[in-house]
Amino acid sequence: MVSDLPSAWTSLWFLPPVAAIGLWVAWSDMKFMKIPNTAVIALALAYLVIGPFAFGFDWTTYLWGIALGLITLLAGFVGASLRAFGAGDAKFAAAMAPYFAGTSPALVFVLFAGCMIGAFAAHRALRLTPFRSATPDWASWTHRKFPMGLALSGCLCFYFILGLLNSA
Repeated sequence: MVSDLPSAWTSLWFLPPVAAIGLWVAWSDMKFMKIPNTAVIALALAYLVIGPFAFGFDWTTYLWGIALGLITLLAGFVGASLRAFGAGDAKFAAAMAPYFAGTSPALVFVLFAGCMIGAFAAHRALRLTPFRSATPDWASWTHRKFPMGLALSGCLCFYFILGLLNSA
């Protein structure tokens, strides 16, 4: 069944590891313009281990999540090969995809679009503040590309935060 947001149960299971890994990815992408493979693996493993519990042993949803991850990995490989986005972004998106199992694709796209706009605006605004002088070695301040890990990790974290808020 397709729903708009995850349940509070699912959100409570997934939010702690997703938030920790998301912060790591956002920081790494802003500082180095790289998403570590270890972060991608950690996110995928968190889904594989926690997923059955988070979905209440609904194996159909859990396995569809794995299928979404594989489909996203294939699409990401093609997109990265065409230089539409970075390989790290593609791998992280593939590790993120399973978490959206059972959710309307429209919700995911709208949420990602909002996070992309918000992350871009916040990143560009912070470049003009004293925060930049506190982090002068961050590659993203002068890089021609945008650190997409900021928007990707924000999208996943906000998804589960909204799931909690929707249940309150």
